[in-house]
Amino acid sequence: MTGSVLQINISRGGVPKRPVAESLATPFGLEGDICGHPEIHGGPRQAVLLIASEAVAELIARGYPLFFGALGENFTTRGLDRRLLRAGQRFRIGGAVIELTKVRAPCSTLDVYGTTLGREIYDQAVKAGDFASPRWGMSGFYAAVIQAGPVKVDDPITLESELA
Repeated sequence: MTGSVLQINISRGGVPKRPVAESLATPFGLEGDICGHPEIHGGPRQAVLLIASEAVAELIARGYPLFFGALGENFTTRGLDRRLLRAGQRFRIGGAVIELTKVRAPCSTLDVYGTTLGREIYDQAVKAGDFASPRWGMSGFYAAVIQAGPVKVDDPITLESELA
């Protein structure tokens, strides 16, 4: 499974996150990115958030006023099939290695884009770990940074290992 980095996003806290050309992925997240609610987001198991650009495009087609970075993702990916992503998979992104830790459960902060958005991207099946849910991966995946390193737009994303 391979893809690439379409956009790298950071913010001074909260959403939306804004694009940057490159950053340094560290065990604490992307350099220059600040979590709006560190008691909920961030930490070593939620250092970065990945969302497939294809999922964002699908939501835009359904009428949500979104753009890359709007959902708070650090990496907007291109070409990774969200339906095949699983906790425990390790990916190389540029000079960094990340490990997916869990599906992101959306919070009410995203209601700014529509009060039904949370239900569009996450349901009880996803919460239960059902990969067959049509919403699987729509909300993105948190990841730990296993190996710190530089990342930039257009870097390849390559699966290094399955379920650790």
